[in-house]
Amino acid sequence: MNTHSSPSISACAVAGNLDEKMTDNAWIDVIQQMDAIYADLVTYQVELEKKNEELEQAQQFIESVLSSMHDVLVVADIDGKIQRVNQTLERLIGQRGEALQGKPLSILFPPSVAPLVNEFPEKIRSGDLIDCEVSMLDSSGELVLMAVTCKAHYAHDGRLLGSVLTGRPLDEIRRAYRELQAAHEQLKAAQNQLIQSEKMASLGRLVAGVAHELNNPISFVFGNMHALRSYESRFRQYLDEVHRNISVEAREKLRAELKIDHILDDIGPLLEGSLEGAERVRDIVQELRRFSAPKNNSVGEFDLVSLVKSAVHWVVKSARTPPQVLFDVPERLVVQASEGYIQQILINLLQNALDAVEELDQPRIDVALAARQGQAVVTIHDNGPGIAEDDLLRVFDPFFTTKPVGKGTGLGLYISYGLATEQCNGSLTVKNDPAGGAVFTLSFPVGEVRS
Repeated sequence: MNTHSSPSISACAVAGNLDEKMTDNAWIDVIQQMDAIYADLVTYQVELEKKNEELEQAQQFIESVLSSMHDVLVVADIDGKIQRVNQTLERLIGQRGEALQGKPLSILFPPSVAPLVNEFPEKIRSGDLIDCEVSMLDSSGELVLMAVTCKAHYAHDGRLLGSVLTGRPLDEIRRAYRELQAAHEQLKAAQNQLIQSEKMASLGRLVAGVAHELNNPISFVFGNMHALRSYESRFRQYLDEVHRNISVEAREKLRAELKIDHILDDIGPLLEGSLEGAERVRDIVQELRRFSAPKNNSVGEFDLVSLVKSAVHWVVKSARTPPQVLFDVPERLVVQASEGYIQQILINLLQNALDAVEELDQPRIDVALAARQGQAVVTIHDNGPGIAEDDLLRVFDPFFTTKPVGKGTGLGLYISYGLATEQCNGSLTVKNDPAGGAVFTLSFPVGEVRS
């Protein structure tokens, strides 16, 4: 009996051990899976807390933006019921946003505009943008005229959620506009004064040339006046003798001695020359008045070639060593632009070119003019040392100058750039020529051009 029962007991023991091992392994698997699930739950919890923190920060950001808005803001649902308002509206009407939730938009407006406001939801559904001026009721029941904009509010999936209404009191807008307009007028006045001051500074630099220009015709007239005074005394002497009824022989002898026939031949050219000199002085004075006096800078028709040559003439006359000026211009180019502004720009550019070449042994300035595609293009090229690369971007800055103290104000090119771009709707550029010297190019629209 014992001999046969031993194998059976051993088999049962082995089976028991196997079952116990399998049970242990199953528990280990369960525990491992529970650990994995718990780890996932911890990860999800961390991510959820992070998302909640981000959502909270986004919410705080939105709240801060809404509270800092000066415009009133109302968010309504698709039926025109108020969902949310910002603090600006709360201050305006004297009510908390919570008390307004679920109420129709029309409660914010007087009864007279209620029909218009009630149409907002329907217009929003049709995709219309509403932009109008309506009155809102403030905390005291007074009407406040508002510029209102109402547009659709969509979800991330494109579903229509309702509308967003924004508005600003028109009194505030009008006050800001008046302040802006006043500031603009002050800026224009300051700019005109600055332009005139720079023009007078340019005129001061041209005084030497003007003196030389006036000296020639005045000296000519002065010399002719001395000759005419001498002739006047001879005529008086001759006429006195004639009125004494002297003999014909004596009269003819006196006529020859006083050279009356020569005087009669000479007096015509003397008068013509004096008149020409006086007219030249008049023309110089008129040109100076046109340059120095404030002029109407409205758009008008003028010959650009004549203006360019006149500007060159006056600037070159002021030079200690007049440069050689080479022109590449047509005979005539009638344009429609602001003559006063263009004149000031040209004077400043030419004076700048003159300063660049005044120390050279052979100074030269090339002036070219052409009309291309409705634009007049004036190029002024000097043979000076050019402009340092670091300064090319700064030459049009206010008060920037490389000239010695007292030589330049740093405003000429700055004013010229402003006149070219803002007043003449054109451009003013500068570059260094590979062959040497600086090249300034003025371009501006001229309307209908006639040669």
